[in-house]
Amino acid sequence: MNEVQAVKDVSMLQVIPTLLTKHHSEQIGNIWHFGVNVALRISDLLSIQITDIVGDRLTITEGKTKKKAIIKLNEKALNIVAEIASKHPDNIYLFQSMSSRNVVNRSPKPLSRQAVSTAFKSVGEIVGIDLGTHSMRKTRGYHLYNKTKDIARVMKMLRHSSEAVTLRYIGITQDCIDNDFIDLVL
Repeated sequence: MNEVQAVKDVSMLQVIPTLLTKHHSEQIGNIWHFGVNVALRISDLLSIQITDIVGDRLTITEGKTKKKAIIKLNEKALNIVAEIASKHPDNIYLFQSMSSRNVVNRSPKPLSRQAVSTAFKSVGEIVGIDLGTHSMRKTRGYHLYNKTKDIARVMKMLRHSSEAVTLRYIGITQDCIDNDFIDLVL
């Protein structure tokens, strides 16, 4: 099994959700857009309930770490929330399964991790990237690091406790560090 990658090419950040929407659904495309903007693990992303969002803040307790995450939503994420709330006012989950939405005597459920993973993998094959559900989180971390070069800031955003783990997670390898020394001549 290949390790999934961050999407490092900025132009791909629009190509991927377009392909996800075209080949799968608008909901899957929205998951990509929202996920890249909030950098949550897929299990936490899919468990978001509409009531977890108050104003421009998302507040959840992460399943894996049990850490509380308070995320200020940017304009893109807020627009996705508003669109979903408008189209599906009775949804409990932000990314609610369509198959559970209108079934009588069935509790609403979020979209499955497997459905998202399958969609991402298929689009990854089209664009030639090992794409998976962690790619959204890795992509956000990678681009924040490239913008700021502040690994502590990226660690805080991803709620990691080790610089080494964060660098490996976002795909900053020794080759990248070596290139920084070659590219920056003083």
